[in-house]
Amino acid sequence: MQNDKIVVGLDIGTTKICALVGRKNEFGKLEILGMGKAISEGVVRGIVSNIDKTVDAIKKAIKMAEEQSGINIGVVNVGIAGQHIKSLQHNGSITRATTDNEITIDDVNRLTNDMYRLVTPPGSEIIHVMPQDYKVDYEEGIIDPVGMSGVRLEGNFHIITAQSNAINNINKCVTRAGLEIETLILEPLASSMSVLSDEEKEAGVALIDIGGGTTDLAIFKDNIIRHAAVLPFGGNIVTSDIKQGCMVMQNQAEQLKVKFGKAIADEASENEIVSIPGLRDRTPKEISLKNLAYIIEARMEEIVELVYSEIVRSGYANSLAAGIVITGGGSQLQNLVQLVEYLTGLDARIGYPNEHLGKSKIDAVKSPMYATSVGLVLSGYKSFDDRLTRYAEVKNAETHRVNERVVTTKQNTGGGSDFFKKIIDRTKGLLIDDFDDKQNY
Repeated sequence: MQNDKIVVGLDIGTTKICALVGRKNEFGKLEILGMGKAISEGVVRGIVSNIDKTVDAIKKAIKMAEEQSGINIGVVNVGIAGQHIKSLQHNGSITRATTDNEITIDDVNRLTNDMYRLVTPPGSEIIHVMPQDYKVDYEEGIIDPVGMSGVRLEGNFHIITAQSNAINNINKCVTRAGLEIETLILEPLASSMSVLSDEEKEAGVALIDIGGGTTDLAIFKDNIIRHAAVLPFGGNIVTSDIKQGCMVMQNQAEQLKVKFGKAIADEASENEIVSIPGLRDRTPKEISLKNLAYIIEARMEEIVELVYSEIVRSGYANSLAAGIVITGGGSQLQNLVQLVEYLTGLDARIGYPNEHLGKSKIDAVKSPMYATSVGLVLSGYKSFDDRLTRYAEVKNAETHRVNERVVTTKQNTGGGSDFFKKIIDRTKGLLIDDFDDKQNY
């Protein structure tokens, strides 16, 4: 059934809006059926700032994806990011009626659902509740309590909140585009599903997703998401620095960054110069690639240091055996891996979203800039926590078995139930008649 399911991911980013249509092939790998992309002009630093422009871009991207895949799109998985994203730790507990029965998935779900009732600051709401570990009758460090015996079940949860207005604006844009949201997912979580391996998440890894308007962080340890954050700086601020520092147009600054930019100034040659066409019959402007690299290095150092301070604040800086994985459009900057390793002291690599991809007609999706989009499609097939995926599969199997029993019972009693009921009623009638006759005597 999973292979027949088609999922659409909609990444509403600062620089682009991307729609991906995918399904699982016979080997369990993701096959991309279609892709649509449009320039995003109504989103600033991950937050929708212009509804109409965003709606138009969504419609354009969806139309392209429909034409390429031959599928009518009605439901999408959407990512959310922005500086308003906050994370916090919270403990909860429930008391069960008896110790005779084992702790069930329903007990765990009841504890998790209680977390959604937490009082949040005004103007914000909970979008994710992610279990860390559990206690059963004060026994600590339990990863999966299902099947154990106990009265008191406690859980430590990582809770992600987002601004209500930001959520409402995304809902409004998607609805006006004629679509329905199946799930709203934090973008770094979606990216982690497409670029991280199970071994890395087990050992401890920090994912840094450098987008156009934001830089997202997700930290995993023991296959569990431990910390998430969104910083309001991305590739666009580097472009702005180049625009001001080199006194060029915005589009020229972007091209300079993509084609000639380096994250470490020492790697750039002092003798290399790029000529930029002048405005209105003015002479071309000559720009030193060494100066360009100095501008980029200064800003990228600031972004990496902010991310690393967030990693230190999470308390997992010394637990990242798998180091750092960098993804997103900004990760394609030359020498960025060396800069990150130098500033953090951790091993680093570029994350490509081909961990779960099968053969596809569209090779462009294997670029790091589509990590979030691919992850949004993958989220339709599994959860970012393996425990939640397993619980959902068990519940679906139980529901399927119950439905089968109901159908079988109806088939077995379908023809004869009314007949036997009539015999019983008739028998009751005879007994009543006999009793009445005896009374008369």
